[in-house]
Amino acid sequence: MLFLTKASSSFCVLQRSCSCPVIHGVRLYSPNATAPAPAPSSSGTHVSAVGKTPVDLLKEKLNHGEIQPDPHQVRVTEALQVVYDSIKSYSPPKPSTGIGKWFSFGRAERAVDAPKGLYIYGSVGGGKTMLMDMFYDCCAIDRKRRVHFNSFMTDVHAKIHDIKSKHVRDASNSKPQPFDPIKPVAELITQDSWMICFDEFQVTDIADAMILKRLFTYLFNNGVIVVATSNRDPDDLYKNGLQRSNFVPFIGVLKSHCNIVTLDSGVDYRTAALKGESKHYFDKSQGANEANSSMDTLFKVLCSQENDMIRPKTFTHFGRNITFAKTCGQVLDSTFEELCDRPLGASDFLQIAQFFHTVLIRDIPQLNLKLKSQTRRFITLIDTLYDSRVRLVVSADVPYKYLFSNEAPDDMHTSDEHRMLMDDLKITKDSTDASSNIFTGEEEVFAFERTVSRLAEMQSAEYWTLWEKHR
Repeated sequence: MLFLTKASSSFCVLQRSCSCPVIHGVRLYSPNATAPAPAPSSSGTHVSAVGKTPVDLLKEKLNHGEIQPDPHQVRVTEALQVVYDSIKSYSPPKPSTGIGKWFSFGRAERAVDAPKGLYIYGSVGGGKTMLMDMFYDCCAIDRKRRVHFNSFMTDVHAKIHDIKSKHVRDASNSKPQPFDPIKPVAELITQDSWMICFDEFQVTDIADAMILKRLFTYLFNNGVIVVATSNRDPDDLYKNGLQRSNFVPFIGVLKSHCNIVTLDSGVDYRTAALKGESKHYFDKSQGANEANSSMDTLFKVLCSQENDMIRPKTFTHFGRNITFAKTCGQVLDSTFEELCDRPLGASDFLQIAQFFHTVLIRDIPQLNLKLKSQTRRFITLIDTLYDSRVRLVVSADVPYKYLFSNEAPDDMHTSDEHRMLMDDLKITKDSTDASSNIFTGEEEVFAFERTVSRLAEMQSAEYWTLWEKHR
């Protein structure tokens, strides 16, 4: 990811010795340029996970200099090794198929006795996702899935909608006809995967919060094993959320099926790796015209590699048309206003991540608690692009470390948006629910630390080479 403004002519997004062009004092990435191999190790190659256990793989990566020694990471890897050993001879029964099975009621089903999974939480940049991905790569399992939690819940809601559309109510029967679509959704998920690795397990949406207990109870009863990373202690999930009392039972379900381990070394390896590079990045206040010119030039360079012309692009998603004014092939040239001022959500951003390999975002302002909706969308956008290894180019009013100001405005509850929401939910300013994180922005303050860390990593040369593996 680039914070493109003016940089010294010796700086390159990839490496100073590469053959990228220099324009307006900025050395730009060119897809045809000679790029260095990412993250060179002492052996010159990356360690493969094939045929290795998580502990063995960690040791080899340490021996090859791919990662730094960290006793906290060793402890978490040992916990992952326990899960790895416990599932070597485990295979749950595949749920029976047939839509008729979904609409049967009153039939008790025996829960599958499955090994416990693992819930890893800790501060940002400590290596949680890296360790989980190492574990995932080591597991020689056909029915496994690694997914960002936002993407998973988007898929769950789509499945719920699809199953409800197939449910036919008996019009001749006036009695209540209860139907829970969560159970068939859980069975569809289990048919596809009995081991699921969730990255960034977080609950911020009340629609998600209200169904998680039922959904995961069915998944665990079906024998699904969950490994998850999160910045939140499980007891703090959906902290201060609306109607949280209805969510709390899920925490007990999660703890009964997952061991809990923390990874908090106090080091953010994403930002630490950029200490020698970050000084070469400047925000728009250091030269807005030069920043805009550099963005324009880079877009032209990227367009020259696409077999397309510059034109608008419209996605039809869940019955809505979402149009972007300036695209070229798999490159999107957008603005903060176009992406975050409109009512777009995780599923919309997932469409972007699946279609574009490079996204330019112009004119990001300094965000604050008064812009909670835009901030929430920006956090979700960065999470989605990062998880899909989409390359990112950004121009912003301030350096990425200062993109969010957490000072609470005095008129927190006086915005039209807040007043309308409080009126709809029948919440008064003095009620307990008025201090919910949907109004206070507490979740945004907490999550933005992760966003800053990811923005730092998305600036690195190594990150820019990763998208090749995800094409």
